[in-house]
Amino acid sequence: MDEKIFKLNILVVDDEENMCMGVKRCLANYMVEDKDFADKIVFDVSSVTNGTEAIEFISKNKPDIVLLDYKLPDMNGLEILEKFSGSNFIAIIITAFASIDVAIAATKKGAFDFLAKPFAPDELREVLRKAAKTAFISKKARALEEEKKSIRFEFISILAHELKSPLAAIEGYLRLVDERIKGDDLSSYDSMISRSIERIVSMRKLIMDILDLTRLESGRGKRVIENISLKDITDSVVDGLKPSAEKKNVSISIDVDDISINADKTEMEMLLSNLLSNAIKYNKENGSVNLKIKRDADYINIECSDTGIGMKEDDVKKLFNEFVRIKNEYTRNIEGSGLGLSIVKKIVLLYNGEIKVESEYLKGTKFIIKIKPQLAVEAK
Repeated sequence: MDEKIFKLNILVVDDEENMCMGVKRCLANYMVEDKDFADKIVFDVSSVTNGTEAIEFISKNKPDIVLLDYKLPDMNGLEILEKFSGSNFIAIIITAFASIDVAIAATKKGAFDFLAKPFAPDELREVLRKAAKTAFISKKARALEEEKKSIRFEFISILAHELKSPLAAIEGYLRLVDERIKGDDLSSYDSMISRSIERIVSMRKLIMDILDLTRLESGRGKRVIENISLKDITDSVVDGLKPSAEKKNVSISIDVDDISINADKTEMEMLLSNLLSNAIKYNKENGSVNLKIKRDADYINIECSDTGIGMKEDDVKKLFNEFVRIKNEYTRNIEGSGLGLSIVKKIVLLYNGEIKVESEYLKGTKFIIKIKPQLAVEAK
């Protein structure tokens, strides 16, 4: 793991300026290191001398840790704690009036720890070491939660966009039919019905791809690892794709050794289906697709090449991201979810494999997949 410096902001609230300065000096070169995380923690220390200033500072600056004197000129520390009940900062009560009652009251108000005056520098550092670990973990957890929310929002936004266009098209066609815009002859509406069906098929594919992706990422789907024939799966997938290949007059050539692999059958079907369907979809009229599956001493090698549109170098770099579709004058009218190759990569990684792409714009693309041998056995 890469080592980083992680800064925590500390506020010292004490009416004795010497105490504030002493804490700053004590922590000036202090760094928390822990075997449980790679980051090193340092402290940025600020100070105020009364409760009113403390409330204003906490409200504006949101410190991570507050060293809070129990007895201040204008209020006591527990009143400040009560005002910020539920806030994210960690409070450590410091006081010369140490007593069990004060400690219990402070804990009930949410204080993390208690430090009795006078205290030695090592005592302060030890209390802050424990508080820093807690603050670090809490801050990381909050950042992760925010990132998850952001990703979820982005995913839902893209999904809504992807579904909105075909739904609008279908609604438009149905309204034209409903209003009998071309008269009462039903055959006049064949093209509208056909286009609506195409849009529905596209949406169903998007929904199925999302379900596949969710199953792979969550790890909650039931995987059945068994010895399966890659040749049998390839034959089945090719049979299912023949209609779309024939529609574009794309020929499919397969050269698959009689190899079996310990794998989940559904995952292998998804991998080969997405590879081949992409090769057909982004091919040229009268083009070809070639699929080879071979085994050498180190890997199961899967190569899928086509004579299609190909890609520019910048497009290849973002190819495996979710909802990515290469957009140019040749792909403008090609439907797709933009999830197929993301699914392929996730499956390859599940089998400790690797995938790379070779592509030349307007000449074709080749996907090269290698799966580690410990997961594969020869078919008998």
